[in-house]
Amino acid sequence: MTVLDLTDPPAGFHDDPYPAYRHLLEDCPVCWQPDGSVVLSRHADLDTVYRDTRRFISDKRDVFGPKFGPDSPLYEHHTTSLVFNDPPLHTRVRKVMVGAMNPRALQQMEPGLIRLVDSLLDAMAEHAEVELIADFAGAIPIEVIGNLLDIPRDERGPLRDWSLAILGALEPMLSDAEMARGNRAVTEFKDYLRHIIEDRAANPGDPETDVLTRLMQAEGEGLTEVELYQNCIFILNAGHETTTNLIGSALWLLDRHRDKRAELLASPGLIGTAVDEFLRMESPNQIGNRLTTQDVEFHGQTIPAGTDLNLMIGAANRDPRVFDDPNTLRLERRPNKHHAFAGGPHTCVGLTLARMEGRIAVERFLARFPDYEITDGAVRGGRLRFRGFARLPAILKG
Repeated sequence: MTVLDLTDPPAGFHDDPYPAYRHLLEDCPVCWQPDGSVVLSRHADLDTVYRDTRRFISDKRDVFGPKFGPDSPLYEHHTTSLVFNDPPLHTRVRKVMVGAMNPRALQQMEPGLIRLVDSLLDAMAEHAEVELIADFAGAIPIEVIGNLLDIPRDERGPLRDWSLAILGALEPMLSDAEMARGNRAVTEFKDYLRHIIEDRAANPGDPETDVLTRLMQAEGEGLTEVELYQNCIFILNAGHETTTNLIGSALWLLDRHRDKRAELLASPGLIGTAVDEFLRMESPNQIGNRLTTQDVEFHGQTIPAGTDLNLMIGAANRDPRVFDDPNTLRLERRPNKHHAFAGGPHTCVGLTLARMEGRIAVERFLARFPDYEITDGAVRGGRLRFRGFARLPAILKG
């Protein structure tokens, strides 16, 4: 019997995976799955995999073909987007995104982000009870990423549901209904983007601040139409889900650890290291993947070429070999070499933007509602790969 079967996790795993993670870290650093894939959980092992792009690749065509069907919308999306690709496509698309998220561009974004957060806080202040995901955490990245691609504000309504359906298809086990929902979301997303891309072709934006214009200009340098559409979808999905989870989990952690909330209120300068500690403790992305290109060895076990590796980020971020007292929230923790943003050439391109969103959201929320209380009715997202909340009701007491 395997220590952790990702297709059949133990009862309560979605709420609290950390006992299982501790078991992996201590007793089963190479955990074979019934389908022949392997779970790696130790921090050093993930670091090795992230840095070695020769033996461990991101291309998932051989894995996603049987999973989604080679002619499906989900297969087209997840084999074309940045995260599951290697050079040369990865290099071209990443260069575009990095250029659009340079320090000057992010500095220009900050005042608008502050205005957005304050407007959400103003709206919540009018209600005795609020829902922190829909009313706050989930509303922030939709606006930020929508602005990056300059998508009309009144057309952003479907983005969250599409994102959840497409990313949810990456779970180890899918029902027929979930598969159909994911495929439909990709198709509808492409239809949605078509008129936006056509309009931008006729009326280009400022490539210094408009990522879509930058991507379209890159199309002439080797980015195909399919790659353009699918990476627009990827940007909207990736920027939304992870940042929503970061903000929601941060507020949940500070409610569970009231002493740490008081510490942060007394020393607001800790917000920078605090955000990284929230990312470590409750990593928005819990599982990454790579594929072995040759036989490799970990902990005396040979893993054959062509093996799908499940990289347990949530476990690695609590590895006691790297983090002192790893299950304790330490707002001032330094160093904090967590893997929440992966590593190596595939380090999350939006990490600086995500940190900025988390910092401003948590900082201004606490300043406005220092005595908030999360009430009964919190609902986890219910997925293994992404950790966060679907609902997080609260009383603000501001």
